[in-house]
Amino acid sequence: KLDLRLLPLLGCTYTILFLDRTNIANARIEGLQEGLHMPKNGFNTCIWIFFIPFVLIEIPSNIIMGLPRVKPSLFLGANMLILGIISTCQGLTHSYGGLLALRFLMGIFEATLPAGAAFLIAEYYTRKEASLRFALFFTFGVLGPAISGLLAFAIRNMNGIQGKEGWRWIFIIEGIITIFISFFIFVFVPNFPHETNILNPSEKEHLLLKLRQDRGDQKLSLRSINWVKVLTDYKIWFPTLMFFCCDMTAASMSSFIPTILKELGWTSARAQVMSIPIWITGMVTQIFACWASGRTGWRFPFVLLGITIVLIGWCIQVYYSGHRLSAGARYFSLYCMSGGTFIQMAMTTSWMVNNLRGRASIAVGTAIILGLGNCANFVASNVFITTEAPKYPTGFKTGLGITIAGAVFCLAFLGLLVNHNKKLDAKRREFGGVDTQEEYRYI
Repeated sequence: KLDLRLLPLLGCTYTILFLDRTNIANARIEGLQEGLHMPKNGFNTCIWIFFIPFVLIEIPSNIIMGLPRVKPSLFLGANMLILGIISTCQGLTHSYGGLLALRFLMGIFEATLPAGAAFLIAEYYTRKEASLRFALFFTFGVLGPAISGLLAFAIRNMNGIQGKEGWRWIFIIEGIITIFISFFIFVFVPNFPHETNILNPSEKEHLLLKLRQDRGDQKLSLRSINWVKVLTDYKIWFPTLMFFCCDMTAASMSSFIPTILKELGWTSARAQVMSIPIWITGMVTQIFACWASGRTGWRFPFVLLGITIVLIGWCIQVYYSGHRLSAGARYFSLYCMSGGTFIQMAMTTSWMVNNLRGRASIAVGTAIILGLGNCANFVASNVFITTEAPKYPTGFKTGLGITIAGAVFCLAFLGLLVNHNKKLDAKRREFGGVDTQEEYRYI
Protein backbone atom coordinates (compact mmCIF):
# COMPACT_ATOMS: atom_id res chain seq x y z
CA LYS A 1 0.00 0.00 0.00
CA LEU A 2 2.83 2.39 0.86
CA ASP A 3 4.77 1.46 -2.28
CA LEU A 4 1.81 2.23 -4.53
CA ARG A 5 1.02 5.50 -2.80
CA LEU A 6 4.53 6.83 -2.20
CA LEU A 7 6.88 5.67 -4.92
CA PRO A 8 5.03 6.57 -8.16
CA LEU A 9 4.19 10.09 -6.99
CA LEU A 10 7.50 10.90 -5.34
CA GLY A 11 9.28 9.18 -8.22
CA CYS A 12 7.49 11.53 -10.60
CA THR A 13 9.13 14.48 -8.85
CA TYR A 14 12.50 12.96 -9.72
CA THR A 15 11.41 12.19 -13.29
CA ILE A 16 10.33 15.80 -13.71
CA LEU A 17 13.61 17.04 -12.28
CA PHE A 18 15.63 15.09 -14.83
CA LEU A 19 13.17 15.85 -17.61
CA ASP A 20 13.36 19.59 -17.04
CA ARG A 21 17.11 19.44 -16.39
CA THR A 22 18.11 17.36 -19.43
CA ASN A 23 15.69 18.65 -22.07
CA ILE A 24 18.14 21.49 -22.71
CA ALA A 25 20.53 18.90 -24.19
CA ASN A 26 17.78 17.71 -26.54
CA ALA A 27 16.89 21.30 -27.42
CA ARG A 28 20.54 21.97 -28.16
CA ILE A 29 20.69 19.56 -31.09
CA GLU A 30 17.40 20.97 -32.39
CA GLY A 31 18.78 24.51 -32.76
CA LEU A 32 18.66 26.14 -29.30
CA GLN A 33 22.11 27.72 -29.56
CA GLU A 34 21.49 29.20 -32.99
CA GLY A 35 17.94 30.32 -32.08
CA LEU A 36 19.12 32.41 -29.12
CA HIS A 37 22.47 33.39 -30.65
CA MET A 38 24.31 31.90 -27.67
CA PRO A 39 28.07 32.50 -27.24
CA LYS A 40 30.59 29.67 -27.68
CA ASN A 41 30.39 28.41 -24.08
CA GLY A 42 26.81 29.56 -23.55
CA PHE A 43 25.42 26.02 -23.32
CA ASN A 44 27.90 25.10 -20.56
CA THR A 45 26.94 28.26 -18.67
CA CYS A 46 23.24 27.36 -18.91
CA ILE A 47 24.02 24.03 -17.26
CA TRP A 48 26.20 25.16 -14.34
CA ILE A 49 24.19 28.29 -13.46
CA PHE A 50 21.28 25.97 -12.61
CA PHE A 51 23.30 24.25 -9.89
CA ILE A 52 24.30 27.33 -7.87
CA PRO A 53 20.87 27.74 -6.17
CA PHE A 54 20.21 23.99 -6.44
CA VAL A 55 23.09 23.27 -4.05
CA LEU A 56 22.41 26.16 -1.66
CA ILE A 57 18.67 25.59 -1.22
CA GLU A 58 18.46 21.84 -0.47
CA ILE A 59 19.43 21.79 3.23
CA PRO A 60 17.17 24.71 4.28
CA SER A 61 14.42 23.22 2.12
CA ASN A 62 14.48 19.87 3.93
CA ILE A 63 14.63 21.54 7.34
CA ILE A 64 11.55 23.60 6.42
CA MET A 65 9.72 20.49 5.20
CA GLY A 66 10.52 18.73 8.49
CA LEU A 67 8.82 21.44 10.59
CA PRO A 68 5.62 20.32 12.40
CA ARG A 69 3.19 22.66 10.59
CA VAL A 70 4.52 22.06 7.07
CA LYS A 71 2.69 19.45 5.00
CA PRO A 72 4.90 17.66 2.45
CA SER A 73 2.07 17.59 -0.11
CA LEU A 74 1.64 21.38 -0.10
CA PHE A 75 5.36 22.07 0.08
CA LEU A 76 6.37 19.76 -2.78
CA GLY A 77 3.25 20.50 -4.87
CA ALA A 78 3.72 24.27 -4.75
CA ASN A 79 7.36 24.02 -5.73
CA MET A 80 6.57 21.71 -8.64
CA LEU A 81 3.83 24.02 -9.90
CA ILE A 82 6.16 27.03 -9.93
CA LEU A 83 8.88 24.92 -11.54
CA GLY A 84 6.51 23.94 -14.35
CA ILE A 85 5.69 27.59 -15.08
CA ILE A 86 9.37 28.55 -15.19
CA SER A 87 10.23 25.54 -17.35
CA THR A 88 7.51 26.48 -19.86
CA CYS A 89 8.88 30.02 -20.06
CA GLN A 90 12.19 28.65 -21.36
CA GLY A 91 10.39 27.98 -24.63
CA LEU A 92 9.04 31.54 -24.73
CA THR A 93 12.20 33.54 -24.02
CA HIS A 94 13.83 35.35 -26.94
CA SER A 95 17.22 36.08 -25.39
CA TYR A 96 20.20 34.18 -24.02
CA GLY A 97 20.09 36.32 -20.85
CA GLY A 98 16.44 35.39 -20.34
CA LEU A 99 17.30 31.70 -20.58
CA LEU A 100 20.08 32.09 -17.99
CA ALA A 101 17.68 33.80 -15.57
CA LEU A 102 15.11 31.04 -16.00
CA ARG A 103 17.74 28.32 -15.49
CA PHE A 104 18.78 30.00 -12.21
CA LEU A 105 15.15 30.12 -11.01
CA MET A 106 14.66 26.49 -11.97
CA GLY A 107 17.57 25.57 -9.71
CA ILE A 108 15.77 27.12 -6.73
CA PHE A 109 12.51 25.23 -7.15
CA GLU A 110 13.97 21.95 -8.35
CA ALA A 111 16.20 21.80 -5.26
CA THR A 112 13.20 21.11 -3.03
CA LEU A 113 11.91 18.11 -4.99
CA PRO A 114 14.49 15.27 -4.96
CA ALA A 115 15.78 15.94 -1.44
CA GLY A 116 12.24 16.33 -0.07
CA ALA A 117 11.04 13.16 -1.78
CA ALA A 118 14.07 11.16 -0.59
CA PHE A 119 13.54 12.52 2.95
CA LEU A 120 9.92 11.32 2.95
CA ILE A 121 10.82 7.87 1.58
CA ALA A 122 13.55 7.44 4.20
CA GLU A 123 11.01 8.11 6.95
CA TYR A 124 8.63 5.33 5.81
CA TYR A 125 10.92 2.33 5.31
CA THR A 126 13.20 0.15 7.43
CA ARG A 127 16.89 -0.27 6.66
CA LYS A 128 16.27 -3.60 4.92
CA GLU A 129 13.47 -2.15 2.78
CA ALA A 130 15.17 1.14 1.91
CA SER A 131 17.65 0.09 -0.79
CA LEU A 132 15.04 -1.31 -3.20
CA ARG A 133 12.74 1.68 -2.60
CA PHE A 134 15.53 4.13 -3.34
CA ALA A 135 16.33 2.12 -6.47
CA LEU A 136 12.74 2.49 -7.63
CA PHE A 137 12.83 6.19 -6.76
CA PHE A 138 16.04 6.76 -8.75
CA THR A 139 14.63 4.66 -11.58
CA PHE A 140 11.99 7.33 -12.06
CA GLY A 141 14.91 9.75 -12.38
CA VAL A 142 16.41 7.63 -15.14
CA LEU A 143 13.02 7.73 -16.87
CA GLY A 144 13.48 11.50 -17.22
CA PRO A 145 16.25 11.51 -19.81
CA ALA A 146 14.81 8.38 -21.45
CA ILE A 147 11.41 10.04 -21.86
CA SER A 148 13.12 13.31 -22.76
CA GLY A 149 14.73 11.67 -25.78
CA LEU A 150 11.43 10.13 -26.88
CA LEU A 151 9.45 13.33 -26.34
CA ALA A 152 12.08 15.41 -28.10
CA PHE A 153 11.92 13.03 -31.07
CA ALA A 154 8.12 13.51 -31.25
CA ILE A 155 7.99 17.21 -30.35
CA ARG A 156 10.65 18.18 -32.90
CA ASN A 157 8.00 17.56 -35.54
CA MET A 158 6.05 20.54 -34.14
CA ASN A 159 8.66 22.85 -35.65
CA GLY A 160 6.88 25.85 -37.18
CA ILE A 161 3.56 25.45 -35.31
CA GLN A 162 2.40 28.86 -34.03
CA GLY A 163 5.59 30.22 -35.59
CA LYS A 164 7.78 28.57 -32.94
CA GLU A 165 10.86 26.44 -33.54
CA GLY A 166 10.88 22.77 -32.51
CA TRP A 167 13.28 23.34 -29.59
CA ARG A 168 10.83 25.85 -28.05
CA TRP A 169 8.06 23.25 -28.07
CA ILE A 170 10.35 20.82 -26.18
CA PHE A 171 10.44 23.26 -23.26
CA ILE A 172 6.78 24.29 -23.51
CA ILE A 173 5.25 20.79 -23.67
CA GLU A 174 7.46 19.35 -20.94
CA GLY A 175 6.79 22.38 -18.71
CA ILE A 176 3.03 21.87 -19.10
CA ILE A 177 3.49 18.21 -18.09
CA THR A 178 5.24 19.39 -14.90
CA ILE A 179 2.32 21.71 -14.06
CA PHE A 180 -0.17 18.88 -14.64
CA ILE A 181 1.63 16.44 -12.32
CA SER A 182 1.96 19.05 -9.56
CA PHE A 183 -1.78 18.83 -8.89
CA PHE A 184 -1.47 15.11 -8.11
CA ILE A 185 1.30 15.95 -5.62
CA PHE A 186 -0.99 18.44 -3.87
CA VAL A 187 -3.76 15.85 -3.48
CA PHE A 188 -2.09 12.47 -2.94
CA VAL A 189 1.33 12.85 -1.25
CA PRO A 190 1.02 11.89 2.46
CA ASN A 191 2.43 13.46 5.62
CA PHE A 192 5.20 11.86 7.68
CA PRO A 193 4.45 8.40 9.20
CA HIS A 194 3.40 9.52 12.70
CA GLU A 195 0.62 11.67 11.22
CA THR A 196 -0.02 9.86 7.94
CA ASN A 197 -3.53 9.89 6.50
CA ILE A 198 -3.12 7.07 3.97
CA LEU A 199 -3.28 4.19 6.47
CA ASN A 200 -6.08 3.05 8.76
CA PRO A 201 -5.35 3.06 12.54
CA SER A 202 -4.17 -0.58 12.74
CA GLU A 203 -1.93 -0.19 9.67
CA LYS A 204 -0.45 3.02 11.07
CA GLU A 205 0.21 1.35 14.42
CA HIS A 206 1.93 -1.57 12.67
CA LEU A 207 4.10 0.79 10.58
CA LEU A 208 5.22 2.85 13.58
CA LEU A 209 5.99 -0.33 15.56
CA LYS A 210 8.05 -1.74 12.69
CA LEU A 211 10.01 1.53 12.33
CA ARG A 212 10.57 1.69 16.10
CA GLN A 213 11.92 -1.87 16.16
CA ASP A 214 14.28 -1.03 13.30
CA ARG A 215 15.54 2.39 14.47
CA GLY A 216 14.49 2.79 18.08
CA ASP A 217 12.60 5.86 19.27
CA GLN A 218 13.68 8.44 16.71
CA LYS A 219 13.90 12.07 17.74
CA LEU A 220 11.34 13.75 15.47
CA SER A 221 11.63 17.32 16.73
CA LEU A 222 14.17 19.64 15.11
CA ARG A 223 14.61 21.57 18.37
CA SER A 224 17.64 21.20 20.66
CA ILE A 225 19.65 19.55 17.88
CA ASN A 226 23.45 19.57 17.94
CA TRP A 227 23.68 20.87 14.37
CA VAL A 228 27.49 20.89 14.38
CA LYS A 229 27.51 17.16 15.10
CA VAL A 230 24.89 16.53 12.41
CA LEU A 231 26.66 18.64 9.79
CA THR A 232 30.08 17.08 10.44
CA ASP A 233 28.97 13.44 10.52
CA TYR A 234 31.28 11.35 8.31
CA LYS A 235 28.35 8.97 7.68
CA ILE A 236 26.86 11.82 5.63
CA TRP A 237 30.01 13.18 3.99
CA PHE A 238 31.62 9.99 2.70
CA PRO A 239 28.44 8.85 0.88
CA THR A 240 28.12 12.43 -0.45
CA LEU A 241 31.66 12.28 -1.87
CA MET A 242 30.86 8.89 -3.41
CA PHE A 243 27.63 10.28 -4.86
CA PHE A 244 29.55 13.25 -6.28
CA CYS A 245 31.97 10.91 -8.05
CA CYS A 246 29.26 8.75 -9.62
CA ASP A 247 27.17 11.81 -10.48
CA MET A 248 30.07 13.07 -12.59
CA THR A 249 29.22 10.24 -14.96
CA ALA A 250 25.46 10.83 -14.78
CA ALA A 251 25.90 14.58 -15.35
CA SER A 252 28.15 13.99 -18.35
CA MET A 253 25.67 11.54 -19.84
CA SER A 254 22.60 13.72 -19.25
CA SER A 255 24.18 16.77 -20.82
CA PHE A 256 26.10 15.27 -23.71
CA ILE A 257 24.68 11.87 -24.76
CA PRO A 258 22.48 13.33 -27.56
CA THR A 259 25.44 15.35 -28.84
CA ILE A 260 27.86 12.41 -28.66
CA LEU A 261 25.38 10.16 -30.47
CA LYS A 262 24.96 12.77 -33.18
CA GLU A 263 28.76 12.99 -33.52
CA LEU A 264 28.85 9.22 -34.01
CA GLY A 265 27.20 9.90 -37.35
CA TRP A 266 23.50 9.59 -36.54
CA THR A 267 20.96 12.26 -37.46
CA SER A 268 19.36 14.36 -34.73
CA ALA A 269 16.19 12.25 -34.88
CA ARG A 270 18.00 8.94 -34.57
CA ALA A 271 20.30 10.28 -31.83
CA GLN A 272 17.22 11.17 -29.73
CA VAL A 273 15.86 7.62 -30.04
CA MET A 274 19.19 5.81 -29.59
CA SER A 275 19.68 7.47 -26.20
CA ILE A 276 16.64 5.66 -24.74
CA PRO A 277 18.07 2.11 -24.34
CA ILE A 278 21.13 3.54 -22.58
CA TRP A 279 18.94 4.90 -19.78
CA ILE A 280 16.81 1.74 -19.66
CA THR A 281 19.99 -0.24 -18.95
CA GLY A 282 20.56 1.97 -15.90
CA MET A 283 17.05 1.24 -14.63
CA VAL A 284 17.40 -2.53 -14.93
CA THR A 285 20.83 -2.84 -13.30
CA GLN A 286 19.84 -0.46 -10.51
CA ILE A 287 16.69 -2.34 -9.51
CA PHE A 288 18.33 -5.77 -9.70
CA ALA A 289 21.39 -4.72 -7.66
CA CYS A 290 19.31 -3.04 -4.96
CA TRP A 291 16.96 -6.02 -4.74
CA ALA A 292 19.98 -8.29 -4.26
CA SER A 293 21.43 -5.85 -1.72
CA GLY A 294 18.22 -5.91 0.31
CA ARG A 295 18.26 -9.72 0.32
CA THR A 296 21.90 -9.99 1.40
CA GLY A 297 22.13 -6.98 3.71
CA TRP A 298 25.30 -5.78 1.96
CA ARG A 299 25.89 -2.37 0.39
CA PHE A 300 29.65 -2.08 -0.21
CA PRO A 301 30.16 -4.88 -2.80
CA PHE A 302 27.41 -3.53 -5.03
CA VAL A 303 28.74 0.04 -4.89
CA LEU A 304 32.22 -1.19 -5.82
CA LEU A 305 30.74 -3.30 -8.64
CA GLY A 306 29.03 -0.21 -10.03
CA ILE A 307 32.27 1.77 -9.89
CA THR A 308 34.11 -1.01 -11.75
CA ILE A 309 31.52 -1.08 -14.55
CA VAL A 310 31.70 2.72 -14.94
CA LEU A 311 35.51 2.57 -15.09
CA ILE A 312 35.25 0.29 -18.13
CA GLY A 313 33.12 2.92 -19.89
CA TRP A 314 35.45 5.81 -19.07
CA CYS A 315 38.52 3.80 -20.11
CA ILE A 316 36.99 3.22 -23.55
CA GLN A 317 36.29 6.93 -23.95
CA VAL A 318 39.79 7.93 -22.77
CA TYR A 319 41.34 5.47 -25.22
CA TYR A 320 39.17 6.97 -27.98
CA SER A 321 40.41 10.49 -27.15
CA GLY A 322 43.88 9.51 -28.38
CA HIS A 323 43.18 6.72 -30.89
CA ARG A 324 40.77 5.67 -33.59
CA LEU A 325 37.84 3.66 -32.25
CA SER A 326 34.63 2.34 -33.78
CA ALA A 327 31.31 4.05 -33.08
CA GLY A 328 29.98 0.74 -31.73
CA ALA A 329 32.66 0.60 -29.02
CA ARG A 330 31.89 4.16 -27.92
CA TYR A 331 28.18 3.41 -27.90
CA PHE A 332 28.84 0.32 -25.73
CA SER A 333 30.79 2.46 -23.25
CA LEU A 334 27.66 4.57 -22.64
CA TYR A 335 25.84 1.41 -21.51
CA CYS A 336 28.64 0.69 -19.02
CA MET A 337 28.40 4.22 -17.66
CA SER A 338 24.64 4.09 -17.28
CA GLY A 339 24.52 0.62 -15.74
CA GLY A 340 27.26 1.27 -13.19
CA THR A 341 26.32 4.83 -12.27
CA PHE A 342 22.72 4.22 -11.26
CA ILE A 343 23.67 1.19 -9.14
CA GLN A 344 25.87 3.57 -7.17
CA MET A 345 23.33 6.40 -6.86
CA ALA A 346 20.57 4.35 -5.27
CA MET A 347 22.90 2.19 -3.19
CA THR A 348 24.97 5.07 -1.81
CA THR A 349 21.86 7.01 -0.75
CA SER A 350 20.41 3.92 0.91
CA TRP A 351 23.75 3.13 2.61
CA MET A 352 23.85 6.62 4.09
CA VAL A 353 20.25 6.61 5.33
CA ASN A 354 20.74 3.12 6.84
CA ASN A 355 23.43 4.53 9.13
CA LEU A 356 21.65 7.68 10.33
CA ARG A 357 19.28 8.18 13.27
CA GLY A 358 16.77 10.95 13.93
CA ARG A 359 14.76 13.22 11.63
CA ALA A 360 17.35 16.01 11.71
CA SER A 361 20.16 13.74 10.49
CA ILE A 362 18.01 12.18 7.77
CA ALA A 363 16.73 15.59 6.61
CA VAL A 364 20.24 17.05 6.42
CA GLY A 365 21.78 13.86 5.00
CA THR A 366 19.34 13.48 2.11
CA ALA A 367 19.67 17.20 1.33
CA ILE A 368 23.47 17.14 1.34
CA ILE A 369 23.85 13.97 -0.72
CA LEU A 370 21.40 15.13 -3.40
CA GLY A 371 22.53 18.76 -3.22
CA LEU A 372 26.29 18.84 -2.85
CA GLY A 373 26.50 15.41 -4.48
CA ASN A 374 25.07 17.02 -7.59
CA CYS A 375 27.93 19.55 -7.67
CA ALA A 376 29.56 17.17 -10.14
CA ASN A 377 27.41 18.97 -12.69
CA PHE A 378 29.63 22.04 -12.25
CA VAL A 379 32.61 19.94 -13.28
CA ALA A 380 30.85 18.07 -16.10
CA SER A 381 29.48 21.24 -17.65
CA ASN A 382 32.94 22.80 -17.89
CA VAL A 383 35.31 19.95 -18.79
CA PHE A 384 33.49 18.95 -21.99
CA ILE A 385 34.98 21.82 -23.98
CA THR A 386 33.26 22.55 -27.28
CA THR A 387 36.51 23.13 -29.13
CA GLU A 388 37.71 19.63 -28.13
CA ALA A 389 34.75 17.86 -29.75
CA PRO A 390 34.39 15.03 -30.58
CA LYS A 391 37.45 13.65 -28.71
CA TYR A 392 36.83 15.55 -25.43
CA PRO A 393 40.16 14.46 -23.83
CA THR A 394 39.74 16.80 -20.86
CA GLY A 395 36.22 15.60 -20.11
CA PHE A 396 36.98 11.90 -20.46
CA LYS A 397 40.17 11.99 -18.36
CA THR A 398 38.44 14.03 -15.66
CA GLY A 399 35.57 11.54 -15.56
CA LEU A 400 37.99 8.63 -15.21
CA GLY A 401 39.96 10.32 -12.43
CA ILE A 402 36.88 11.25 -10.42
CA THR A 403 35.48 7.71 -10.74
CA ILE A 404 38.75 6.29 -9.36
CA ALA A 405 38.47 8.78 -6.47
CA GLY A 406 34.98 7.37 -5.81
CA ALA A 407 36.48 3.90 -5.34
CA VAL A 408 38.96 5.33 -2.80
CA PHE A 409 36.16 7.06 -0.84
CA CYS A 410 34.13 3.85 -0.88
CA LEU A 411 37.00 1.79 0.58
CA ALA A 412 37.73 4.47 3.20
CA PHE A 413 34.07 4.59 4.27
CA LEU A 414 34.00 0.80 4.57
CA GLY A 415 37.09 0.92 6.78
CA LEU A 416 35.54 3.53 9.12
CA LEU A 417 32.31 1.54 9.48
CA VAL A 418 34.11 -1.76 10.14
CA ASN A 419 36.39 -0.09 12.69
CA HIS A 420 33.40 1.41 14.52
CA ASN A 421 31.62 -1.95 14.67
CA LYS A 422 34.74 -3.73 15.98
CA LYS A 423 35.13 -1.19 18.79
CA LEU A 424 31.42 -1.38 19.65
CA ASP A 425 31.44 -5.20 19.67
CA ALA A 426 34.47 -5.22 21.98
CA LYS A 427 32.76 -2.76 24.33
CA ARG A 428 29.58 -4.82 24.43
CA ARG A 429 31.45 -8.07 25.12
CA GLU A 430 32.85 -6.38 28.21
CA PHE A 431 29.95 -4.23 29.38
CA GLY A 432 26.92 -5.45 27.39
CA GLY A 433 24.40 -3.11 25.79
CA VAL A 434 21.98 -2.77 22.86
CA ASP A 435 21.53 -0.36 19.97
CA THR A 436 20.26 3.10 20.93
CA GLN A 437 19.80 6.36 19.03
CA GLU A 438 23.31 7.46 20.04
CA GLU A 439 25.19 4.15 19.88
CA TYR A 440 24.44 1.45 17.33
CA ARG A 441 26.09 -0.91 14.84
CA TYR A 442 26.52 0.41 11.30
CA ILE A 443 25.41 -1.29 8.08
